[in-house]
Amino acid sequence: MAGTLQACCATGFKHEDTTYFAHPKTANPEKAIILISDIFGIVSNSQLLADDFARNGYLAVIPDILHNDAINFGDFRAGKVDLPAWLSKHGPDTVEPVLEATIKHLREELGVKKIGTVGYCFGGRFVVSFLKDGKTDAGYTAHPTAIQNAELAAIEKPLSIAAAEIDNVWPAEHRHEAEGILSKTGQPYQITLYGGVVHGFAVRGDLSDVKLKTSKELAFLQALQWFQYNL
Repeated sequence: MAGTLQACCATGFKHEDTTYFAHPKTANPEKAIILISDIFGIVSNSQLLADDFARNGYLAVIPDILHNDAINFGDFRAGKVDLPAWLSKHGPDTVEPVLEATIKHLREELGVKKIGTVGYCFGGRFVVSFLKDGKTDAGYTAHPTAIQNAELAAIEKPLSIAAAEIDNVWPAEHRHEAEGILSKTGQPYQITLYGGVVHGFAVRGDLSDVKLKTSKELAFLQALQWFQYNL
């Protein structure tokens, strides 16, 4: 379905700030958001998004799905990363146990009743694969990579997708294919296309560009509204 990672997956700009767990004002929140990162791991861009979810009442957490082996942004842009070799070390067998442990901690130790997942690029596949067997309650992904058709067809909970018009990883034909698959699942779904933006815009867009900044903010609102109705 969604293609493999390419150079466009590393385009974008780092946003400044720090956070790992982002706590809302509510002392014991019953709803949580798990942010499943891209290949760059727990960096300021995703941490700021976690803060934004927390400001809207969710306990937000970014687990280290990459086991302290995130790709350095500068090294990737300079062509110093062997991406196929890196990907071979970060498949479902290493990522999913981290997510399962995070879900268990949220539900059993923190008393969270509803869990939504948010995945950007690399993280998108795991948003989809965890929308079954009662693992999570709703999902949102922006410009996903490596989504498998079988996993998409098997979802049992609502899914929202923010798509970039200019995206070699998840081009129009893959988006249309996803529409056909999702329409047969019986689950609520949404695919929103953002015109004139590239892969990575929802998490790594240049905030000095008004068009990219607006698209990024609208993509976040898409996620927020999706969880308002489905968590």
